[in-house]
Order: sequence, then C-alpha cells, then structure tokens
Amino acid sequence: MALIVPGIRRVALQAPSRFFICNQCLRQSAASRPRFASRILNVVRSRSFADAKPTTPLGTMADHVASRSASMHAQELSKTALPKTNPKSVAYWLIGSAVSVFGIVVWGGLTRLTESGLSITEWRPVTGSLPPMSQQDWDSEFEKYRASPEFKLLNPHMTIDEFKKIYFMEWAHRVWGRFIGLSFVLPTVYLIARRRVTTKMAFNLVGISALIGFQGFIGWWMVKSGLKDDLFAPGSHPRVSQYRLTAHLATAFVCYSWMLLSGLAILRTHRLLADPKAAMSALRALQNPALNAFRRSVFALATLTFITIMSGALVAGLDAGLIYNEFPKMGLGLTPPKAELWDKFYCRKEDGSDLWWRNILENPSTVQMDHRILAVSTFCAILALFAYSRTGRVAAALPKDARKGATGLVHLASMQVALGISTLIYMVPIPLAAAHQAGSLAVLTGALVLAHRLRVPRPTLRMIEQRLKQLKQ
Repeated sequence: MALIVPGIRRVALQAPSRFFICNQCLRQSAASRPRFASRILNVVRSRSFADAKPTTPLGTMADHVASRSASMHAQELSKTALPKTNPKSVAYWLIGSAVSVFGIVVWGGLTRLTESGLSITEWRPVTGSLPPMSQQDWDSEFEKYRASPEFKLLNPHMTIDEFKKIYFMEWAHRVWGRFIGLSFVLPTVYLIARRRVTTKMAFNLVGISALIGFQGFIGWWMVKSGLKDDLFAPGSHPRVSQYRLTAHLATAFVCYSWMLLSGLAILRTHRLLADPKAAMSALRALQNPALNAFRRSVFALATLTFITIMSGALVAGLDAGLIYNEFPKMGLGLTPPKAELWDKFYCRKEDGSDLWWRNILENPSTVQMDHRILAVSTFCAILALFAYSRTGRVAAALPKDARKGATGLVHLASMQVALGISTLIYMVPIPLAAAHQAGSLAVLTGALVLAHRLRVPRPTLRMIEQRLKQLKQ
C-alpha cells in the first residue's frame, strides 16, 4: 500500500499536462513527429542489425520506409536543381538560331547594297511590324522619306512604286530581326524557368538575349546616322556612319559565334558522354603538349579573321571598293601615293595629331589598302597553319577531325579571296558583294569550328572521369 500511494500521486500531478494540452503545444508536437519517427526507425534498424539476424519483419519495414523517404527527398531536389547536361534539342535550337543570324547578315548586306536601309525613317519596334496597309499609309511613309537627305541628294526623281521596293527590303530586314529576338528570348525564359539547362548555359542564353536586344538598338543608331545632314560631310554621298555600321556588323558576328559555339558544345558533350572510355582517350590526345602551339595559333587566326572582316565593314561603309578596281596593284604601284594615304583633308585638329588614325578609318584609299593587307595576311596565315598541321609532331598528334577542319579552312579562304578580287575588279556588283560578305562569315565559321575541335572542355572531362569511376565501382 505504501508503494501504491506515491504512484497514484504522480499520476494525479501529471494528468493535466498529459491529457489537457493547448493548441500551440499540439502544433509543436506535430512538427517534431517526423524527427521522433526517424529516431524510432533508426533505433529499430540498429537493433535489427545488432541482433545478428539476417532479416526481421520490423527491420525490413524500417528499411523500406527510409528508402522511400530518401527517394522522395531526391526527387524534390531534382525538381529544384539545374541539370548537369543540356538536352540535344537546345543544341539544335541554338544552331538553327545561328543559321538565322547568318541569313540576316547576308540580307542586311543586300539592304545596304541596294541603298534600302534609309527608306524607313522611324524606329517602331511594335507598330512597325506591319507594312503600310493603305494608299494613305504609303503616301505618309513616302513623304517622310522625301524629307531625308538621301532622297534630296540621290533620288529626287524616285516614284512611289520604286520606293515600295526599297521599303520592303528594309522592312523585311527589321521583321527578320524581331523574329530572331522573339524566337530566342521566349524559349530562353521557358528553358530557365523549367530548369532544363545548366547554370552555365542559362547565363549564355541570357547573355545572347541581351546582345540581340542591344543589336536592335545599334541598328537604329546606325540608320539614324544617315538621316541627319550634320553626321556626314557636306556635299558627300549620304550614307550611314562607317563606325556604326562596323559596330552593327561586329555585334551580329559575335551573336552568331556565341550561338554556334554553344550549340556545338552541347552536341560534343553528348557525343563524349556516350562512350566515356573513347572520350577520355580522345581528350587525353588533345592535351598533348605538341598541340599547344597549334591550338594558340588557331585562336589567334580566328581573331585575325574577325579583324579583317571588320576592316571590310569600313570599306563597305565608305564605299571604298569603288576605287582602285584592280589587283594586286592600286593605280600605278602596289600602294597609292603617300600624300593620298595620309591626306590632311581628314584631320580635324590644327596640329594634325589625328592625321594617322583618321586616315586609317576615314580615308577610302587607306581603308581599302588596309583591308587588302589584312586579307592577304589572313590568307597566308591560313596556308601556314595548314602546312604546320602536316609537319612534325603536330601531324602525328593532331586528331582526324581537326586535320579535316584545317583543310576545310583552306578551301573557304581560297573561295573568299576569289570572291573578294572578283568583287573589286567588277566594280562591286550586288551578287558578288553579297557572296563576299557571306564568305567572310563562312571563313570565320571554319576558324571557330577548328578552334572548338581543339579545345578541351574541363567540365565535360570531369563528368567523364566520374562516369569511369562509377563503371569501375
């Protein structure tokens, strides 16, 4: 009896706390249940393993519950985390976008060659997507064009039917640019929101989208330079600024290169991961020290090609291809007279401190000579790179696809030189000039593809090493 009475007293004292609990305590206890349950599962599992028995019903149930909770946790993490590789569909979309940029670059050259770029005198990103729908709208657009310097100085006798031809050239160019922007930005938002691409690719897509928007702004900034008399010398041919034209073309080439290399990187990653053993041997071959100098030479060649193309944009902006239409001479010698190359007419400072750089960038004779020198230098560099790839240790270590890339680059450069000389000799006909501009982008593509084949992708190499370790285990 003496033992029973203290026990009854303890039950009476603890009864309110055990049977009458507030709502806040209930919520706290409910929040702590998963932790309490997990502790119970761990205790059960430890006891089942400590009993030296192979399996027990309670231990099996605990393992099943633990594995199920772990799999659910892994699924939740996979939904919130970005993937380690990008789908092939993203690569095809990027390459298709690059092809579209290639096309708009060629079409933009045609727009410039037909002098259609200044036919639309306003920048309306949304409402300008539709052409004039009535005769009244056409009369309004034509009246705006008649107020431009190009109409007053070059086309004072143009009819409205002739105006419609050049208007549709520029309108198609602008609509094409809007299509590229929408077809790239909208999928970018979807892919990032749905977590379908890696972190690096997400940054690439955002960067390309921003560059496309910037390209549209530069395009109008360029057109605007040809609509004001104070932006070019009085009495000169109405044209857009050669600096703005070069910036517009450079942005398009960077955008194209970014899209192309991003798409090729995804396809290469999938190809390497499909056979980790063969991929590891191929990447180890690319890390051969004999290829280091060759790899740097390819990167330098791609840079030289880009600079040569930009010098060609200065030639186009100044119409410098319409003078000295012979090759290899320029007039009576290989170069024009020194007084013509360094003419003080282009100086804007009385002390002549801007003589050299203004002649290099604004004197048509000097600009054409510079482009010739850069083009010949690029062609000779490509030939030297091809010879370097076939001699010594480089020839033994160079992979087959890189060897083919060097050969293809020689073919593209030879075609481009032939187009350039033909365009010059025949006084810049529209078909040859457009083909020459397309050929410049083709040569740059060949150099980029070759550089891409020689590059060792570090993230892909790490994934391959992990795959091989998993296979060994």
